[in-house]
Amino acid sequence: MMKTLAFLFLLITTIYQSNGQTPSGKSHTTNPLEGIWSLVAVENTNPDGTKTFPYGQSPVGMLVLDDHDYAIQILKAVRPKVAANDKNKATPEENAALVQGNNSHFGTYSLNESKQLITFHVDHAFYPNWEGTIQERTYTLSDNRLSYVVTNTTNGGAVTAVVIWEKKKP
Repeated sequence: MMKTLAFLFLLITTIYQSNGQTPSGKSHTTNPLEGIWSLVAVENTNPDGTKTFPYGQSPVGMLVLDDHDYAIQILKAVRPKVAANDKNKATPEENAALVQGNNSHFGTYSLNESKQLITFHVDHAFYPNWEGTIQERTYTLSDNRLSYVVTNTTNGGAVTAVVIWEKKKP
């Protein structure tokens, strides 16, 4: 009986895989960006050509992409702790440091591989000006490195940013 069940399971799995589907019924995707990514760098270029690192030289963050949804979290690796141990009692300076050391948003996305374009449809964001907007990023993908250009940064104006991610190994 156990051998029969094991054989049936193997047969069903093989049929699904040969049809390009997973047992959950979803089509198998070839989206090269799907997965979990760790932040490597965020480098801003100002209108005068000078470069800054708004989240420090070694920021931390995570980008999660599935077949339709995404979530991004970017943080300065070193942020001051709130002395009162209560975010509602943070000083204006502590609040400013927390706000300037964070960027996060989530929603859905689409990918145009031929144009090397990621389009983020932002549902919610730490920076509320981005909520309900569409954010397009040209990207390059090499080995396990994803790099994209942000032309509409949270710094406003003509500042552009290059954000680099490294794919976590499964």
